[in-house]
Amino acid sequence: MKKNRLPFSAISIDEKKPEFGRRTSFADVGRLNSGRPTSERRPISKKLIKSSTYQYTKKSYGQSRSGNRSFSKNNYKNMGENKIIPPAEGVVRIIPLGGVEEIGKNMTAIEIDNDIIIIDAGMHFSNEETPGVDYVIPNTTYLEEHKEKIRALIITHGHLDHIGGVPLVLSRIGNPPVYSRNISVLLMRKRQAEFPQLPVMKEHIVEKDGMIMCGKIKVRFFGVTHTIPDALGIIIETKHGWIVNPGDYKLDQIDGIVIPEEEKEYSIFDKAKVLLLMTDSTNIENEGFSLSETKVHQGLENLIKKINGRIIIAAFSSSITRLVYVIKVAESLNKKVAIDGRSMKTNIDVAIEANFFKPKKGTIIPIEEVNNYPPNKMVILMTGAQGEEFSALSRASNKSHTKFSLKKGDTIILSSSIVPGNERAVQKIKDNLSRQGVRIISFRTPGEDFVHATGHGDKEDIRWLHKKTHPKFFIPIHGNHFMLELHKELALEIGMSEENIIVPDNGSIIEISADGQKMTLRKEKAPSAPMMVDGLAISDVQDVVIRDRQMLAQDGMFVIIALVDQKTGKLKKSPDLISRGFVYLKENQELLRQVRIIIKKGVEDVVIKNNLVDFDHIKANLGETISKFLYQKTAKRPLVIPVVLGV
Repeated sequence: MKKNRLPFSAISIDEKKPEFGRRTSFADVGRLNSGRPTSERRPISKKLIKSSTYQYTKKSYGQSRSGNRSFSKNNYKNMGENKIIPPAEGVVRIIPLGGVEEIGKNMTAIEIDNDIIIIDAGMHFSNEETPGVDYVIPNTTYLEEHKEKIRALIITHGHLDHIGGVPLVLSRIGNPPVYSRNISVLLMRKRQAEFPQLPVMKEHIVEKDGMIMCGKIKVRFFGVTHTIPDALGIIIETKHGWIVNPGDYKLDQIDGIVIPEEEKEYSIFDKAKVLLLMTDSTNIENEGFSLSETKVHQGLENLIKKINGRIIIAAFSSSITRLVYVIKVAESLNKKVAIDGRSMKTNIDVAIEANFFKPKKGTIIPIEEVNNYPPNKMVILMTGAQGEEFSALSRASNKSHTKFSLKKGDTIILSSSIVPGNERAVQKIKDNLSRQGVRIISFRTPGEDFVHATGHGDKEDIRWLHKKTHPKFFIPIHGNHFMLELHKELALEIGMSEENIIVPDNGSIIEISADGQKMTLRKEKAPSAPMMVDGLAISDVQDVVIRDRQMLAQDGMFVIIALVDQKTGKLKKSPDLISRGFVYLKENQELLRQVRIIIKKGVEDVVIKNNLVDFDHIKANLGETISKFLYQKTAKRPLVIPVVLGV
């Protein structure tokens, strides 16, 4: 289903009423009337109209001020000039559709002959480049065009950057069967329930040492350590060796020595022939091994035991293993646990449903009842460690929480690192918390026990995996381009040949030859620009819509409402002017006076030049002229929306 969203646009309307029964926009109204029959209008000059709105810029038209690249339809629509041919017989085709050039939105397609296997279907939330968008999922255009070949969607683990897009993706690619471990499947069910209008997921639970057939392709699984239970590594068998994707992983180790249980899990690679390794690059910049989650568990246990007052632990709701451990420790100390935050409650419920743990009756209590117990008998788990505006911790920090309030003597443990981009939000929430007299412990607090560890392997974890799998070919994934390049450097240090390494972009089409001897990057690319989930609709990025939203946020909008005599082409009265987020009208009367003069002259000039009352030309001329004038006078570029009414 392709979304047909109408951007803000210049319009002309008359006394005719718009259609009802659906949401209307300026553009809808504009189509209903223009003051003249369509057949009588002259063609609109392309020189006059640059977009749906009027933006005057000298050099950076269509670009955000941040300097980020603007979205281009050419990025995500294969217009036919680069037709993607099917892979030759025996060729292995790999297409990362998300998760490279970025953190999140993971998805990779593996195509061999008449079979396609998809690994993960994640999402990420919108950012400053996509204002107003709910979240972003991978572009599935290539998969939609070859849905008859898709045999399976295999999920490595239950984090949103790997499962968030599953319900929406499945509906677009023919609803293939979905394979993953128990907790991941349960989390996907919860996600699916948010979209009751979409087809039911064909779920299949597999085990870490299991095997399935996807068409003619054999797929094996192995267990990996992550911050969520049931994380799964994937092995795709080919006639020339294994394709290995461990998903997100870290090594459970003590002082650089990998524990025996972990060694046993990876022993399947001791005698294996690995054709291709595709693996996580998130923490490639971090030296050494990743901190063991066991040390975090020990640190949190020590703090829970020695802190006398109430303890509030804010963490990622997806860190299920850690949350469950905290509940078990609290229970062993006869403390009660309250859980606040929808996502955290959901994930704990899933862990219980999956029999990952079973708390005693009465251990978990509603947040409303925390004041019924002594402070030293309460542990509270909350969402909001990243400073999210409406999270439980944020509401508690600004005293807007209706069911819970902080008290002097409370201890807040921020059991998470700060995701890049969230620094200011986290600092704000820490300031608000400190004003209420609470103690704050974070991963940066010196002299304290460990309260957080990443779920991704650091450089030595990654190096260990490379040496363990000894692959012939390598494709770094799960990271921004800089991270992928650093990962390539690590592979070169280990001894891999540069011609056997490809650093991909989203949409890159990579092929391993039928004889298994060469890996190449095709010049064609699969459509890869992100798909936007905006309200109830899904669409590829509409350049004009996103640009208009950016400009609205930066410089506001300026609306011109002009009444034009359909016979004479003259203004019937002084035009009405509306400013939102641009200038304060009462303080800019001289500017408005000049604008009205330009409008009057602009309307008359078009009529005289064309010897015709052409509303389209009037709108276009007003939009461009006023945009240029406002930029010259204010150095701002508001959206200019001329509304021309024929009377």
